[in-house]
Amino acid sequence: MPHHSAGSRRCSISRRVALTGLSLLFFGGCGQRTNEPRLVAEPEAPAAASGATATPPPAVEESFEPPALETIDRDARWIDRPVKDALTLLRAEQDAEPLKATVAEALTLRNDTPSNNAAILSALGQLPAEGAADLEARIDRHVAGDLGSTNPILISSNAEFDILGLTGFGLFSFDRQLEPFANAETVVSWQTSADGLIDKVVLRDDLVWSDGRPITAHDVAFTYRVIMDPRVPVPAVRSGTDQLRGVHAYDDRTLVFFHREPLATNVWNINFPVLPQHVYEKTWEDDPTLKDSPAHVALEEKPICGGPYEIVSRKRGQEIVLRRRDSWSTVKGKKVRDVPYFRDVRFRIIEDPNTALLALKSGEIDEMVLQPEQWTTQTIDDDFYRLNTKATAPEWVSFHFAWNIDTPFFADRRVRRAMSYAFDHDRMLEKICLGLYEPCAGNFPPGSWMAGPKKLAPGKQDLDKAEALLDEAGWTDHDNDGIRDKEIDGRIVPFEFTLLVNQQPFRIAICTLLKENLEQIGVIVNVRPVEVTALQETMQKRSFQACFSGWGSGTDPDTSENIWKTGEMRNYSGYSNPEVDRLFVEGRRELDRGRRAEKYARIQEILYEDQPYLWLFWRNSFYGFSKDLRGYVFSPRGPYHYSPGFGSLWKPRAE
Repeated sequence: MPHHSAGSRRCSISRRVALTGLSLLFFGGCGQRTNEPRLVAEPEAPAAASGATATPPPAVEESFEPPALETIDRDARWIDRPVKDALTLLRAEQDAEPLKATVAEALTLRNDTPSNNAAILSALGQLPAEGAADLEARIDRHVAGDLGSTNPILISSNAEFDILGLTGFGLFSFDRQLEPFANAETVVSWQTSADGLIDKVVLRDDLVWSDGRPITAHDVAFTYRVIMDPRVPVPAVRSGTDQLRGVHAYDDRTLVFFHREPLATNVWNINFPVLPQHVYEKTWEDDPTLKDSPAHVALEEKPICGGPYEIVSRKRGQEIVLRRRDSWSTVKGKKVRDVPYFRDVRFRIIEDPNTALLALKSGEIDEMVLQPEQWTTQTIDDDFYRLNTKATAPEWVSFHFAWNIDTPFFADRRVRRAMSYAFDHDRMLEKICLGLYEPCAGNFPPGSWMAGPKKLAPGKQDLDKAEALLDEAGWTDHDNDGIRDKEIDGRIVPFEFTLLVNQQPFRIAICTLLKENLEQIGVIVNVRPVEVTALQETMQKRSFQACFSGWGSGTDPDTSENIWKTGEMRNYSGYSNPEVDRLFVEGRRELDRGRRAEKYARIQEILYEDQPYLWLFWRNSFYGFSKDLRGYVFSPRGPYHYSPGFGSLWKPRAE
């Protein structure tokens, strides 16, 4: 049977979390919507009303009666869709590529040239030969923040993607090229009707939850109903799912998704994490938050899992330990799936990157994201290379300052544009990012099909233009105290705002640079470092004035709609532009990729003009890895957030 790809289900869940990567970069997996952007916290005239009330998602159509399965099968003219095993795909790719070094050679290299980087990735990224992996091994992974929730449909942050991607259950994944497929580990067949309005999936009959109950099509249909309950706070997962007309289980294994329209995004809209119906049907109605009631509090500590791992211990703010569950690979005494490569996965929660690097150097963790200074100056000596190596590759992750347009400071587009002119982009890139990152001017990665041919000019400091725009917007120094102010509702309001940022020195340094730049033109910034989960909660409540954060890319440009469309729950800035709203609708209805690309390129141009974010840089993947670790392979979403992602990592058996 195919080997488990632990990273693949995470891909499924992140489908809509963010195209630009809403892994809120405060900073695959099983059952998560990894095709979403991941939040990474690791107008000339005022913008259109940004406080618009979110349009409620279409309710599940109570009057919708799914036709008989016999009728569907007779009329659908089914088109077979791919059902694949991610590790098999990756192994075939690697078999076709010549090795650039042996393992022994790669372990002696220092990653100080592109050729050495390529050799390290080629040799140490290989999948294991038969019997070479130590199946009793433990991997100690680093995460920069704790989980907000262990419930897979509440997923939003990068840490949740990493952890819940291994414990959650899902049907679909996507590969390094972000092409979707159904997981061979969970699905027998996947078909789409010729008119694009129906998808039919047949589940395997050897799937069980961690409590021993079978996983069935009824669990998927039930989860759809929960996601579509407007009382349930699941903006990331509901986005896209709300474009379905319904989901129906005809029996334990046969599942049919009914679409409202034949959209280019339908392939992603059927991709959502799954809850155990036998657990949540007893608790959902009593507590639609899925986390406040005693029953849900208990489930937070000991969730019922459908992926290859389950949570066995959790020390809040310190660590979360997952253990491989035997019932994933063996059911009723029969081996039905290959055993995942690690017995235990321990996630160490270390917010401070310098502390994390000390843990990597001492062998307490096996991998971590490296900050620019760490890559260039702190991982170049014998102290680092004694136990570790490092690797880099391009990644679609962008960082920005986000402005809350509902505040008096940033409602006017001229002010937001002034922020970009005031900021010293070159100093940030050269002195703080140490030349490792490319400047970012918009929400779609350069070179991606949706970015369009027009190259947007990155920001450049021009204090004269910044001051002129602020003057034009009415922010002048009326009382000659050196601070710009403006009369609002009959009172003089000084231009002084708070900028929230995760407690990481690299990010704080960028925020401090903005503070220094704005002081030169009479604007006061109070930089306020906060803990990751607090930052994420504040953004979700939109109770901030400005913040530093990032997005990890989703799999399709439509996945960023919930960041930019009026009233959407992940539109933390409160941005609103009717043309952007219209273009997102047209983009998903256009089936030709070339014509779709034109619409998303136009969206990017409008956002560039409106500046709801001050885009800063695209962050490449820079990772430190233990020399004991093998199998890391990078994608536009980094080494984990696709399929097989984490599932390809392994440690060799002792000789």
